[in-house]
Amino acid sequence: MGILSGLKGLFSGAERAPEKPEDTVEYKGFSIIPAPIKEGGQFRVAATVTQGEGAEQQTHTFIRSDLMPNRDECIEITLRKAKLTIDQMGSHIFK
Repeated sequence: MGILSGLKGLFSGAERAPEKPEDTVEYKGFSIIPAPIKEGGQFRVAATVTQGEGAEQQTHTFIRSDLMPNRDECIEITLRKAKLTIDQMGSHIFK
């Protein structure tokens, strides 16, 4: 029964839940908030990237396929990938 319930969790998303967001990191006029997603004992690279304030604020949800064995490593990779995306795309990230 243990194997079947484990498989059910994989397909139902029961074990896939966002962790609490981390502190905001400012980078080149963008705000990056790492939000690793716990998934089956690992953590998926994810963050929210914003630019601007109030009615002018734009938001992009950043989720990658990368899975990391621990939360701290996931946050480090998330920040590196978000910064690289900002460097490559700038404000086009919101389109």
